[in-house]
Amino acid sequence: MEKDPLIPTIDRRFRGFLPVVVDVETAGFNAKTDALLEIAAIIIDMDEEGFLHPGTTVDCHVEPFEGANLDPKALDFTGIDPHHPFRFAIPEKEALEAVFKPIRQAVKMHNCKRAILVGHNAFFDLGFINAAVERTGIKRNPFHPFSTFDTVSLAGLAYGQTVLAKAIAAAGIEWDGNEAHSALYDTQKTAELFCAVVNRWQELTLLANDESDAENATPARLPTG
Repeated sequence: MEKDPLIPTIDRRFRGFLPVVVDVETAGFNAKTDALLEIAAIIIDMDEEGFLHPGTTVDCHVEPFEGANLDPKALDFTGIDPHHPFRFAIPEKEALEAVFKPIRQAVKMHNCKRAILVGHNAFFDLGFINAAVERTGIKRNPFHPFSTFDTVSLAGLAYGQTVLAKAIAAAGIEWDGNEAHSALYDTQKTAELFCAVVNRWQELTLLANDESDAENATPARLPTG
């Protein structure tokens, strides 16, 4: 049964890709050598009018892989103690599988081909995901291997801001600097930012369609006689 072209669906909106917002916290900048310490992902949903909303959320604290580099400057910046017992961290492969499972389910449910990573400086997050997938030998990575939606570019276009905190403020979204650099919090805010930009475009599209319909409407006939 063919889909009604007038009803928006997320697979049609993004050419078969399902947007999933991801943020990672790491022990450095080198995806091959530095530890992945936190990963959070939020699957994006679409309502009947074509507006996006943050959906299912999953996050994990990750044990440093064997031999991983732990840069003290990176740890000071994030405030993460990789060996703190209350992190309840799990092995890297287990963490990836926990994050990937609901994403794979959502890709199938929405009739999409793959997930596409949304991130603020998305190449960084995707690089660490791809490196961890390679280390752990996971065969079914749901993400496109190199394409992303980067909220740096989107926010620069929509709001003239590229720093996450400033872009969030420009979008009228609440921001708590004390919560920043937690993978879960940054993912939540990046998801809100991505939805705000895309929804702004959707509002303009609907407005343009309404104006076009009004211009093309047949004027009502006045009674005669």
